[in-house]
Amino acid sequence: MLSREPAADPLETFRQWMEEAESSEPNDPTAAALGTVGEDGMPAVRMILVKAVDAKGFVFYTNFESRKGQHLLAQPKAALLFHWKSLRRQVRIEGEVHRVSDGEADAYFDSRARDSRIGAWASQQSRPYKEKFELEKRIAEFGLKYALGAIPRPPYWSGFRVAPRLIEFWKDGAFRLHDRLVYYRDGEAWRTERLYP
Repeated sequence: MLSREPAADPLETFRQWMEEAESSEPNDPTAAALGTVGEDGMPAVRMILVKAVDAKGFVFYTNFESRKGQHLLAQPKAALLFHWKSLRRQVRIEGEVHRVSDGEADAYFDSRARDSRIGAWASQQSRPYKEKFELEKRIAEFGLKYALGAIPRPPYWSGFRVAPRLIEFWKDGAFRLHDRLVYYRDGEAWRTERLYP
């Protein structure tokens, strides 16, 4: 059950839940569904990995030329949903989206495995191709190009931060009597509300 006296900062509860998920979820505890809206007004959702959580929000990285990148650059608002099945919990987040700094993007890109950095150059994310050989050929080409020395971050590859204005914690309860606690951003502070399940 969620505490009767909620923490003043929802990120405190989120970090606690994430620590528990990291020890109980078999795969990708940082995975979240990301919802965006396209130019046609239609919603789109896909799974991403959240790479950092700080006082300013939830950070993930992508190719800005991808469908999600284009959505977020055109309409910088998003929703995230973490679902930890083993814990029977979920956290829902809504907020505005901001690009991370070049320094943050460079630092994260440099921390990635070499093959992932080559993949960022090789993949024309979200665009069609005829045969897998096309992708394999591009991987080989960029592998040769960056065989020695540092691999720079592609100019179209960076990160987004979802700055939450709403965070909802949901915990499964018996007979569908679930706990739901919502935090709403109110200036620099948060206000809370409990919702019927």
